[in-house]
Amino acid sequence: MAARIERLVTSGQFSLDGGTWDVDNNVWIVGDDHEAIVIDAAHDAAAIAEAVGDRRLTAIVCTHAHNDHIGAAPALAELTGATIWLHPDDLPLWKLTHPDREPDAHLADGQVIEAAGTDLTVLHTPGHAPGAVCLYDAGLGVLFTGDTLFQGGPGATGRSYSHFPTIITSIRERLLSLPPETKVLTGHGDATTIGAEAPHLEEWIARGH
Repeated sequence: MAARIERLVTSGQFSLDGGTWDVDNNVWIVGDDHEAIVIDAAHDAAAIAEAVGDRRLTAIVCTHAHNDHIGAAPALAELTGATIWLHPDDLPLWKLTHPDREPDAHLADGQVIEAAGTDLTVLHTPGHAPGAVCLYDAGLGVLFTGDTLFQGGPGATGRSYSHFPTIITSIRERLLSLPPETKVLTGHGDATTIGAEAPHLEEWIARGH
């Protein structure tokens, strides 16, 4: 059976640098009828576990370690036995939320994560966070971008551990070189495509965010 992609929206708060904001997050479930992985366990472990159902959850992949993307990861891992994956450059951010629980495994650029017969390639795309990654599935023509690229431009870089020139380099060199029809599934909000966003790179650079 071919893998499918499911979207679950969970709501909660994002906190960093002394500020707190209400946010809605996209949780992506990639799998078939038997097994799945979760991309970004945001806010509500019980809701995510319910969406996974009786499938075997093999991995919880964190696109980055801002608290709104990882808050439910340890609880979901405990419920399901899944392994939590994070790029090691985001460990300082992770420890702000989970000081007593390390991720189980480290993501590396170029690594391939298998999910129900699909292959997700890890692209290290720092800028929004030092260890931010995107996950690219050439077979499905899909790119999971976390908070690196949205409909309308790059993720925010105005807070600690973020850097605008770095995210621009990541987007230009790692993402905009992908096929234009590639569907971009983001950490918040609506989907877009590489082809829809690529023409606007210079506009983003000019505006500085």
